[in-house]
Amino acid sequence: MSQQTKLSAALPRVNQLPKNTTQNSASLWEGLPSFVLTDLQQTLHNWYGKQGRDLPWRRSRDPYAIWVSEIMLQQTQVKTVIPYYQRWLDQFPTVEALAAANQQAVLKAWEGLGYYARARNLHRAAEQIANIHGGRFPSDLESVMALPGIGRTTAGGILSAAFNSPLAILDGNVKRVLARLVALDRPPNKAIKELWRLSEAILEPQNPRDFNQALMDLGATLCTRHNPSCLLCPWRRHCQAYNLNVQSELPMSESRAPLPHKQIGVAVIRNDQGQILIDRRRQEGLLGGLWEFPGGKIEPKETVQDCIQREIREELGIEIEVGDRLIVVDHAYTHFRVTLNVYHCRLLSGEPQPLECDEVLWVTLDEIDQYPFPKANTKIIEALKQSEIN
Repeated sequence: MSQQTKLSAALPRVNQLPKNTTQNSASLWEGLPSFVLTDLQQTLHNWYGKQGRDLPWRRSRDPYAIWVSEIMLQQTQVKTVIPYYQRWLDQFPTVEALAAANQQAVLKAWEGLGYYARARNLHRAAEQIANIHGGRFPSDLESVMALPGIGRTTAGGILSAAFNSPLAILDGNVKRVLARLVALDRPPNKAIKELWRLSEAILEPQNPRDFNQALMDLGATLCTRHNPSCLLCPWRRHCQAYNLNVQSELPMSESRAPLPHKQIGVAVIRNDQGQILIDRRRQEGLLGGLWEFPGGKIEPKETVQDCIQREIREELGIEIEVGDRLIVVDHAYTHFRVTLNVYHCRLLSGEPQPLECDEVLWVTLDEIDQYPFPKANTKIIEALKQSEIN
């Protein structure tokens, strides 16, 4: 039985819920009854006072530190972010320090967190704040949303946490909580405007700082994607998904196509001095500005060795000899996965040129850790170091 079929048996359409049910979904869309609104705000406030998470960025009112945390927390778990956040503020303690930093130092500090456009945008935004706003993080919504990498949810999170501004948020956790609260009869991404109105309607205007943090905590700790802890939830009484016993089926998900799988040939090229060739990707794209071992996609009916020779000729203008295989690395990104087929190679002729990248560089294995690499490439570096030992 499909998810839609299961739900249709238990879940009436939002606008057809019984009108005599005070906490029904229709009333939540059209304007919460004041007593329900007050109860939602008060019960969440009380729960957060006892169960809210003690996170390092919540001990600060510095909008710069809060901004860094908000960007790091996009698509990344709290436990992963905490050590990066603390190291980042040690290295770049102010907007001015970040703005003055070299992009390579910024990307190196971010190395391993993924979604590197976040780091590039942080750096660009810091430069704008330094140049346009005199080094002070702006306190109005329009100026904040004009900064690279900051959308409505991120801006609301920063301004409510730093300045107690009455601005709603709608991150993934909040979407899930609200979708269950009203027993949303479609995937959240098909009801974004309605969910924004709901998030704005339930916001506690006198204390938006704690309310938004509490709402995120509710989704992160109780109203989780799988096996939600409904019996511990302060909103249980008003939650339509719980009352209809469909909390495990909500939020509805959209069907997804299988992840594309790319086979990549990768060259670890050495010259006569034993140095290794690396290149820096162009600024655009998923891994822009990072260093990597050169290579490219294996075409149909092409051997790995032929692919590597062709890609190196096209990208760097040199001829190489492909030797033994070093390692095979499988890595999954959000929208695709790759298999890196990595081979030892030797330079035969030519001078490497950055034909399809920003920069090329010969480095020793001892120097290579100075440069920011994608996570999949760090496994290649580890294999190279191990082969040196052996």
